[in-house]
Amino acid sequence: MIVKDFLKNASFKHKDLISTQALSIDDVNEIFALADIFKASLKNDKTKLPYLKGRVVVNLFFEPSTRTRTAFEMAAHKLDADVISIAASASSSVKGETLKDTAKNIQALMADMIIVRHSCSGAAKYLADRLEIPVLNAGDGAHAHPTQALLDAFTMREKFGGNFKGKNITILGDILFSRVARSNIHLLNKLGANVTLAGPSTLVPEEFEKMGVRVCYDLREAISDADVVMLLRIQHERQRATYFPSISEYAKVFGLNASRENLLKKDAFIMHPGPINRGVELDSFLADSGRSVILNQVTNGVAVRMAAMKLCMQAKFGK
Repeated sequence: MIVKDFLKNASFKHKDLISTQALSIDDVNEIFALADIFKASLKNDKTKLPYLKGRVVVNLFFEPSTRTRTAFEMAAHKLDADVISIAASASSSVKGETLKDTAKNIQALMADMIIVRHSCSGAAKYLADRLEIPVLNAGDGAHAHPTQALLDAFTMREKFGGNFKGKNITILGDILFSRVARSNIHLLNKLGANVTLAGPSTLVPEEFEKMGVRVCYDLREAISDADVVMLLRIQHERQRATYFPSISEYAKVFGLNASRENLLKKDAFIMHPGPINRGVELDSFLADSGRSVILNQVTNGVAVRMAAMKLCMQAKFGK
């Protein structure tokens, strides 16, 4: 199916993409279907696709980012949009301007979409409720990172042949402070996967079980039946206390290394949203091995974000 025909029948109604929790399974499948088309189109033809031609997309990032910011920029460029990226250090927020005023001024400058990353949970929703143009959440505090979860699931979907039923996904690491974990939990539950959270009890409190997942503190048990192991780094920038004795001790007890590969199923694969702290949550041998789909995640992030941007833009401005 060509993009034009797909978009003619698209039913996606969300002006904004704030969390995976707000998406229905039909919304998710529509994003994935369009991402499939975009990925195939880009693979066969490196030229731009004109589906956001004439639109202005502003990246407003108040936290450091390599993959997410670049992927959103790349996605917008591939859709032939004009892209402006603003870092916090270059914005008037350093002069005391509020987030609302910054965003309102960007809208007044005739931007058509804002991609926002912020250290405060709820920042993206706060802007979405106050702006007429679409807002896409590129990560807000420890709350949500919807496009990361979507690209993670899209990557799993390719490996699974589209079927998540009965698949065991273990997310290992700093769950407490991870917006990636929360967004993946909501999304993977919708898709029918079995989710296990693992790591030290200080970073994986039992209260997460209320989200419909299994909590496990034994590494062998957590990964031995997993079809996917998703590693998460320690979110030092969000922590205000010490949650384990030392980095070396964390790596010794919960790090996935070459000596522990025999605990994994033969066809299990490894994911990581990045950046990787090599030698801590994951060693280089496994990060660069045939089990790793980490770079596939990065590549898929462009197509998935293209799909999300186009569908949100279309929901607001029409076909």
